[in-house]
Amino acid sequence: MTENISLITCPHCGHAQPETMPANACQYFYDCKGCGAVLRPKPGDCCVYCSYGSVPCPPVQEQGKGACC
Repeated sequence: MTENISLITCPHCGHAQPETMPANACQYFYDCKGCGAVLRPKPGDCCVYCSYGSVPCPPVQEQGKGACC
């Protein structure tokens, strides 16, 4: 079962925000609601949810780390 909500935590200010993840698309950019920083995926990750979320994006949840959105 795929979780659709991920808690994104900003590495700059520590603000955590629950967000609904898209089921079939990558999200490459995320604007922190705390400090306004634009988050981008870490090298090797496909999206901001895989880098900063409490759960990875739905394609990675379903198909494993090698999957991409």
